[in-house]
Amino acid sequence: MRLWWIPISLFLTWFVFTLTPFWMLYDLASAVQARDVGYVERHVNFRILRQSMIRQISAAASQPRGQPGSEVELSRDRQRLIEAAAALAEPLTESLVTAQSVIDLLDDGIPQSLDLGPLGGDAAGSDAERKIDAPAGLRIDTISRLIPYYLSSEMRGFRTLVIAVPPEASRSQRFRLRLRLRGWSWRLVEIELPSDLRFRIASKVARASSRTDQDAAPPPPLR
Repeated sequence: MRLWWIPISLFLTWFVFTLTPFWMLYDLASAVQARDVGYVERHVNFRILRQSMIRQISAAASQPRGQPGSEVELSRDRQRLIEAAAALAEPLTESLVTAQSVIDLLDDGIPQSLDLGPLGGDAAGSDAERKIDAPAGLRIDTISRLIPYYLSSEMRGFRTLVIAVPPEASRSQRFRLRLRLRGWSWRLVEIELPSDLRFRIASKVARASSRTDQDAAPPPPLR
């Protein structure tokens, strides 16, 4: 009896299954371009996404921006800002992780609602320089455009897929989307932010914390 068709059938079944999240990715990219809030609300797990954002911002706030591998002694003020940043990260993500803000973020890689200032370079730099260095968004205009996304993806078990966005960008300038299978559909559960964007958001949280501390400080005693 010829049983050669069994492994081939299993391989084809697995290959077809690995394609299913990319149909969702294509639809998500189309929804982002059409600014379809309803589709995003149905295909994003906002609870898990907010938790992921809190972890990323808190980690960025606690990481000094120095040479890789070097040990930097943190001052008492720095430690205080880190603790405050972790506390303020949660309310900040409430405004960051909404259907509209997810669309803004995936559209061009810039969360306009946070008003972080110019991304990807000095504010005094040219528009062309900032355009080159700024992170790009999720753009899938044709079905063939899915091929580089598929080649750069990483399947983790049967229910989780990690995709680099955009796949051609450097690691420091791209997002990583984590999709998870729930029932018969895939949902977006995590957006791993580029390192520069994480630090910018953490800095904004730290500045907000500093202003809060100044407002809460008691007035100096009268002489």
